[in-house]
Amino acid sequence: MRIVTLAQRPDLAEVLERPELNPGPEVMFHDTVAHRYWNRLARDFAEYQIALVRGDEVIARANSVPLAWHGTPDELPDEGFAWALEQAFDDRAAGRAPTIASALYIAVSTRHQGAGVSARMGQALRDNAAEHGLTALAAPLRPTHKHRYPLIPMAEYASWTRDDGLSIDPWLRTHQRLGAHLLHPCERSMTVEGTVAQWRQWTAMDFPGSGRHIVEGALSPVTIDLAADRGTYVEPNMWAWHPLT
Repeated sequence: MRIVTLAQRPDLAEVLERPELNPGPEVMFHDTVAHRYWNRLARDFAEYQIALVRGDEVIARANSVPLAWHGTPDELPDEGFAWALEQAFDDRAAGRAPTIASALYIAVSTRHQGAGVSARMGQALRDNAAEHGLTALAAPLRPTHKHRYPLIPMAEYASWTRDDGLSIDPWLRTHQRLGAHLLHPCERSMTVEGTVAQWRQWTAMDFPGSGRHIVEGALSPVTIDLAADRGTYVEPNMWAWHPLT
């Protein structure tokens, strides 16, 4: 198995969007900022999009973007994923030199999950950022088990630890073992809005009344307003900071 970038293998751009390399709840794939920018990553930031391949098979993917960030880790904003994605394109348009990278997404093919591949992809993003001379990798993390506790605030969930002092959450723990510092929640990391009909399609649920609804796979409740024909989901993530120098 070897790591390649889309700059080296542009033919993989369409392969990475196949369903088997995008597991997870449907709610993840309708962020409003991602709708504007995601399809441009392969063209504008190909050297930051990574695939793990074995022969002709793609085993995993990892996406990141470079950012011109001059604040401290504790100053990373509340928007998380959406901020990083939009800021990367703003920095590029303004000609600002990047200082760090931000992870966006890591996914392992459904056939290869549970074998430590996600940790390898996290390390690959670290290595890729270092090879570009950047000082850190920031990551708005989507904790693996947070969906089991959608009513618990992210800060409280992230404070839960095992006897060894590491997080109870497997994904947060993976980043800690890679050398990351867990910082603070990015409470508005992703925002998904749609009609009630769209939410019924995305979740295979009925929404007979307005209010906050628990949706499978979501990290916090979805707010449904039947009168306005609108559903809104604001997803919290957890900032992690990987120092590279």
